[in-house]
Amino acid sequence: MNWKGLREYLFILLGVLLTALGLDMFLVPNKIAAGGVSGIATIVHYLAHVPVGVTMLAINIPLFLIGIRRLGMGFGVRSLFGTITLSVIIDLIARRVSIPTRDPLLASIYGGIIVGIGVGLVFRNKGTTGGTDLAAAIVNNYMKLSVGVVLFIIDASVIVAAGIVFKSAELALYALLTVFLTARVIDIVQEGFGYAKAALIISQKPDEVADVILQKLDRGVTALRGKGMYTRTERDVILSVVTRSEISTLKEMVHTVDPRAFVILTDVHEVLGEGFKRRF
Repeated sequence: MNWKGLREYLFILLGVLLTALGLDMFLVPNKIAAGGVSGIATIVHYLAHVPVGVTMLAINIPLFLIGIRRLGMGFGVRSLFGTITLSVIIDLIARRVSIPTRDPLLASIYGGIIVGIGVGLVFRNKGTTGGTDLAAAIVNNYMKLSVGVVLFIIDASVIVAAGIVFKSAELALYALLTVFLTARVIDIVQEGFGYAKAALIISQKPDEVADVILQKLDRGVTALRGKGMYTRTERDVILSVVTRSEISTLKEMVHTVDPRAFVILTDVHEVLGEGFKRRF
């Protein structure tokens, strides 16, 4: 195994540790079953006093074996590594960590954020923690339902079941909040914050606009061939990516060159290449 592969496994392990901490410190002690296998394990833990990690492993191993049979080894050894280590670490540290809060709102927020960071790190390094992602892929293979629909059905069912078992609609609502936060944080970890903007500029003076961006902002510019469908006029559409701090300057410069320019700005979550991140 080369250094890159080893580094990815170390980050998967870090992600697993953070996920376990989020569950053991915030979610499980406060009966927040935020969907998925961990949510099922939380319900079982309070009904039958079975350790959360044991239940997760009992659910995940059959899913993994079915996945091998139906989907092949495409989801890889990293999925098995993440699945097993998460189940083991959850039970290893469950009695060794303190519980910072018994406020379910705080627990749902901080638990969702920490679990989101952890799972995001695992996903970013080409791993998974098994669970509902694998179940959704298997169901998709059998029934052709989209993965997103299957995940929604599973998470919603677990949250509703938790509300019934724990006899608390509030806990179900807190779990829903956790699911939302976890999903959002996973996206941020994988894609990054919207720290840059992509600008699409339609102007009567594309060459002058491109020159001012190249010379004064020192940013790359690409000309895309476009055609106005009303006027049937062909012209260049300028594409440039800038940082947030350069947006005001860009708009001012474009307005100076062509006050009638049409400018579209959109968030860019990650930029790889000259002037931004250099490592692919």
